[in-house]
Amino acid sequence: MKPNYIEETIAINGIEEYMIHYQGAKDNPVILFLHGGPGSSESVFAYYIESGWTANHSSVYYDQRGSGKTYYQNKNAIPTMDNLKEDLLQTVLYVKKKYQTEKIIILGHSFGTVLGSMFAKEHPEHVLCYIGVGQVIDIIENEEVCYSKLAGTIDSAENEKDKEKLSAIGVYPPKSDDDNLLKKMNMLRKMQGKYNLGIKIDWNLVKLILKSPVIGWPEILGQIKGMKVNDGVFRELWDYSLYAYNSEYAMPVYYILGENDNETPTEIAEKYFKTIIAPEKKIYLIKNAGHMTMLDNLTDYQIALKDILERNS
Repeated sequence: MKPNYIEETIAINGIEEYMIHYQGAKDNPVILFLHGGPGSSESVFAYYIESGWTANHSSVYYDQRGSGKTYYQNKNAIPTMDNLKEDLLQTVLYVKKKYQTEKIIILGHSFGTVLGSMFAKEHPEHVLCYIGVGQVIDIIENEEVCYSKLAGTIDSAENEKDKEKLSAIGVYPPKSDDDNLLKKMNMLRKMQGKYNLGIKIDWNLVKLILKSPVIGWPEILGQIKGMKVNDGVFRELWDYSLYAYNSEYAMPVYYILGENDNETPTEIAEKYFKTIIAPEKKIYLIKNAGHMTMLDNLTDYQIALKDILERNS
């Protein structure tokens, strides 16, 4: 059964922001989904993530500044960490008002966990609980582990051409002012995909996108332009580390992690999670899943989410 959805465009922080709702019964928990990237809208996957939906919650997805349909409607609105954070605050206030609720669940995926973690720290009064999927802890540590795993895998494969390609990337992770930062990162991600250490753009993923009821030229253009438009955000991210914050959270914290996630390596998130002090915390390891946890193993992802919802209803 395909869930019903409502699309809208709202005025947020000086831009027109695209949003899609999957609405459950009144007074049930509301989840705000923060997508990855930066610049990689995931509203196109919402129909799949919400399939089998039981109406025990409402889910809201939005395309961030510089992403998807929001980019298409605001091509000159250059994203920065500051305006993305302010966009999120205003979006949360809008969602709270629309659903007439005091607090909502913040669910971040990949880059969305950067925004989500900071929001949970800075605005706990709005957050019922925080959920991190593919949780980012420290960018430099993240990229060092990614590079090391890839190098080891290529060595084991004894692929001389790929050894040369990896060597051609040069110093990695690069400095934030490296003119080729995005190029180097993109080359690494492509090689990770080849060796099943990262997201692989294959026919199965393309079919999932093409089946989406909200896919269209604005979404496609936003995906194509997303990484380049967010160049400045990538550079700001190079200084990001959750270790810079204290490990206390005012709300329950849950991590849903793909056991085979090598893009935001699960072992880094597990290590940090042990230090978290929160009213409640729990980690869910999803088997047969990588960085796109909810796409790789939707059944177990939904089981984990259901448990979290029951704990916070």
